[in-house]
Amino acid sequence: MEASSIRPRLLLVAAALLFSTGGAAIKSATLTGWQVASFRSGVAAMALLIGVPESRRACSKRLIPVAAAYAATLVMFVLATRLTTAANAIFLQSTAPLYVLLLAPWLLQEHVRRSDLIYMLAVAAGMALFFLQNESAGATAPDPRRGNLIGAGSGVMWALTVTGLRRLGRGAPGNPAMATVALGNVMAFLAALPLAWPVTPAAGAANLLVILYLGIVQIGVAYVCVTRAIRHVPAFEATTILLLEPVMNPIWAWLVHGEKPGFWAVTGGAVILSATLWNTLRARLA
Repeated sequence: MEASSIRPRLLLVAAALLFSTGGAAIKSATLTGWQVASFRSGVAAMALLIGVPESRRACSKRLIPVAAAYAATLVMFVLATRLTTAANAIFLQSTAPLYVLLLAPWLLQEHVRRSDLIYMLAVAAGMALFFLQNESAGATAPDPRRGNLIGAGSGVMWALTVTGLRRLGRGAPGNPAMATVALGNVMAFLAALPLAWPVTPAAGAANLLVILYLGIVQIGVAYVCVTRAIRHVPAFEATTILLLEPVMNPIWAWLVHGEKPGFWAVTGGAVILSATLWNTLRARLA
């Protein structure tokens, strides 16, 4: 494989690994969930708007609904991660393809095939497993039940984001994805800000470093890696590489915080990821 083809794949691996650190980093902050959500997105918005010219282009009113869905995804993922395990939060967000298939006939005029129904049933079954176990509260997961519900909601919002980006891509010149990401972070920052105050002076330098890392590196640098690489890598490979994120997310949380997800959560996550990989492979071979 030539160096020119290796580089975009390495960029996607880097992006997936950076995205995957979100759970452990979010749990490292002693700020409230609303504070982490607001300040992370505020830093990310500034980093993208200042450092990435594409984020300042192709901005229009058409981006607002999609950016709003992405903003909701950002906030809900942070809140879910603070309330339940990192594994539950990321695996439940990974159910988004189920909702994409449900939304596609209305928003994209794409028909659901019979083979898609098998995938949808598998993802729904995996999702149901998260709610079988009555998980007890822990130091890093103080309210698993509520966190799981918010995590499921983040999957719906991410599906709306993905569907909206596909719709925008059909009718807009250029690539509106980066502008949508930047606008979504601005909206997330503003939406969560009223609930982020007051910030106590005891917040300290450690929290500041966590927020800077989340905004600049975990969101900003990761999205730059994706946008630089995605057009040079076949869709199947890109999807498979990016599955590193939900795989590594709970591993980082375990290494950093000693957080161990429940048996049914691990089983449900395995079902969802396996179904996603199977569906992607099937689409490639079709």
